[in-house]
Amino acid sequence: MAPSVEDILNKVPYDPEGVQRVAHRRVKNPIEIVEPDPSWPKTFELLKTRIISALGPTAVSLEHVGSTSVPGLPAKPIIDMDLIVEDVLDEAAYVPQLEAAGFHFLLREPGWHQHRFFCGYEPSANLHVWGQDCSEAARHKIFRDWLSKTPADRELYATMKREASAASRKANESMDEYTERKNDCVRQILERAYRDLGYIQ
Repeated sequence: MAPSVEDILNKVPYDPEGVQRVAHRRVKNPIEIVEPDPSWPKTFELLKTRIISALGPTAVSLEHVGSTSVPGLPAKPIIDMDLIVEDVLDEAAYVPQLEAAGFHFLLREPGWHQHRFFCGYEPSANLHVWGQDCSEAARHKIFRDWLSKTPADRELYATMKREASAASRKANESMDEYTERKNDCVRQILERAYRDLGYIQ
C-alpha cells in the first residue's frame, strides 16, 4: 500500500519529545561531510543482502536513501536505508533478527510514522524501519531521485551540507541540530520535485 499524494505533501512535524529511547550508539559519528565515494552503492548492496537474509518475507522493500545514494553528492560516510516491513508494530518479527544481523536498535517514535531506528557499525549505517503506507519513506525516494537528475539542486544541497556541518561542529551541536540547519533547503528542493511530479502547481 503506497501513501497518497495528500499524505506525501502533508508532512508530519518531527517531535523530539516523542522519542522512546531504547539504547545509545556505542560509537558516535562525527558530523563531517566527505567527497563522494563510488563504493557506497556496493556497500549498500552488501548490507541489503544481510538484511533481506535476516528478515525474509517480513521485508517488503529496502531502499538506499540519503546522500550516499545520490551519485556525485558529498555526504557523511554513513549508508542510510529505508526498510519497509509488513507490520512495523510487530517488533518481534524484525527487531531480534536485525540485531542478530548486527544492527543496534536505538529508538522508536510512535507519533512520527511509527518510526523505528537502528544503526550499524561495520560498515557505518543508519537503518530506518517504516510501515507499508509511510509518506516519509516516499519523500526520501522523491528527494533522492530528484537530486540524482538535477545537478543545480545537487550542488545547492552539497553547499548547504558543508555549511551546516561546519557550523554544527563549531557549535558542538547534535545530529538533530545539524538536520534542522538543512531543513529549509530540503523543503525548497522537495517543492521543486513535487512540481516536477505534478503534485503541486
